[in-house]
Amino acid sequence: MGNKDSFGRTLIFVLITCLVCSVIVAGAAVGLRPMQLENKALDKQTRILEASNLLESTMTKADIVAAYNKYVEAKLLDFATGEFVEGNTATFDQRIYALSKDTSITPTNDFAKINRRANQTIVYLVKDETGKTNTVILEVRGSGLWSMMYAFVGLETDLNTVKSVIYYDQGETPGLGGEVENPKWKKQWAGKQLFNSNGDIAIKIVKGGAKAGDIHGVDALSGATLTGKGVENTFKFWLGEEGFGPFIAKYKNGGL
Repeated sequence: MGNKDSFGRTLIFVLITCLVCSVIVAGAAVGLRPMQLENKALDKQTRILEASNLLESTMTKADIVAAYNKYVEAKLLDFATGEFVEGNTATFDQRIYALSKDTSITPTNDFAKINRRANQTIVYLVKDETGKTNTVILEVRGSGLWSMMYAFVGLETDLNTVKSVIYYDQGETPGLGGEVENPKWKKQWAGKQLFNSNGDIAIKIVKGGAKAGDIHGVDALSGATLTGKGVENTFKFWLGEEGFGPFIAKYKNGGL
């Protein structure tokens, strides 16, 4: 009986300990949730300001939030029509909406290998001091060698001239595909043209390096051919009819 009593007490102690630990962990998770959401929002705002060329190294968290609120307008876009629609951009998450068949589609030409695309997305209109839009930021994603790569693309209001390409979430090999976050590579995108004079998608990643004066070519990443191909296919998809094509066609001549 003594051994059974001892085992029973030990089991009860273990169960109580597990229960207490579970309550503590759950409580910590709930308590930290607001901070996690705040940090996530701050990171997105930081990247959007970077894509707009508004981010300065001396900015504090408060500065970033203030600048974002002053200059950036987030608008919900319907992919199919290319029209802005009513909706809560603060709670909209394209990744979540892409998981449901009710709020997404399976692309016919899935060059970017995303599997599903939400029916809507957020477009960020960045204003100048007079309130006029001077930068349009599109959010894109596409498969690289090892991971899904997420980026913000900053465009001039002609929706053709690139201001920036900022990859903010990717799991490619450090020193190879991970160089999509290298400032030197990112710098190459400024001034590139997405489309040629016929309106065809012309942006490309050039193995061996783009020639001087090539307004559509960006140097490939050394040793990361498949990551570079993934970047090129990302643009091929998102600039097409199942991506931002209808939006670009509607607003490339102004109206933003």
